[in-house]
Amino acid sequence: MDQLILSARAATYRYPGAGQDALRSVDVDVRAGELVALLGPNGSGKTTLVRLLLGTLRPAAGAIAVLGQPAHEWSRPEMARAVGVVVQREEPAFPITVRQTAALGRYPRHGPWEALGEADRAAVDRALQRCDVLHLADRWVSTLSGGEWQRVRLARALAQEPRALVLDEPTANLDLGHEMEAFELLADLVRGERLAGLIITHHVNLAARYADRLVVLHRGAVRAAGPPAAALTREVLEEVYAWPVELTNWRGVPQFVPLKRTETDKTDGGTDKQDVQRRTGRTGDGRGSHGGGPAFPVRPPVRLVRLCTSLYVLSYPSLSTLPRV
Repeated sequence: MDQLILSARAATYRYPGAGQDALRSVDVDVRAGELVALLGPNGSGKTTLVRLLLGTLRPAAGAIAVLGQPAHEWSRPEMARAVGVVVQREEPAFPITVRQTAALGRYPRHGPWEALGEADRAAVDRALQRCDVLHLADRWVSTLSGGEWQRVRLARALAQEPRALVLDEPTANLDLGHEMEAFELLADLVRGERLAGLIITHHVNLAARYADRLVVLHRGAVRAAGPPAAALTREVLEEVYAWPVELTNWRGVPQFVPLKRTETDKTDGGTDKQDVQRRTGRTGDGRGSHGGGPAFPVRPPVRLVRLCTSLYVLSYPSLSTLPRV
């Protein structure tokens, strides 16, 4: 069995001032050569779990380990040498080339004033080549497409020569072709370089096709975990995402189709509308089955918005140029 790189055991965490736990007794393992996808709706605890695994948060209960050592005991440079991270959103703060961006990945292995050596430059070139952006090395990153910029950021993480890669929604705002390229590259890197790969994504179908295992979080707890065929069921998806779905099979991999409200009267499997409402907690008019308010936010009254804006401007006179609402 491959070496265990990232591990969470009964991890529990509550943010200060919060009324409930953000995570409750979560177990996750990621081994070398394995790609694990974290799934779940917004607010289900995915980012909190990653923060725990990276040692930026400390669990209230349970244990978090990286290469067998408690995550909170790692220094930041040590953690950066062990784990490469690609965050969801990032914009360059100053003009920089592709090669210079990838070279930033060598910083954890040097002091603040130490110049890069021949071995560092070779590591940067290898990372650029591996991510198919070496031909862009002298380009300014401001001239790159979204897909190229994602590959450059992945090359920077790879230049760290880590044991694990952690990515937070790396395909956000990419078109279909670039989404596929990103998943292809990530899966190839994880298996080819024997890295532990952990990815947060909302692309359930692509995660099912590329990841070795899925961990589905719901309200801070693990709702399902395991190989895609075991973790993705209609019951799990409808409970977690609170929306009716149909599940199909593509070459042995489960793929789901969210249903329109007009399609829930009678599905192919003979499911009637009342059964869909029972499973998902949603009714056809956008309200929950509990009879409460609408499932989507209601726009506040214009007068209330104006009042809040006025109070904000009065508190911060330098913002008096804000437009009227």
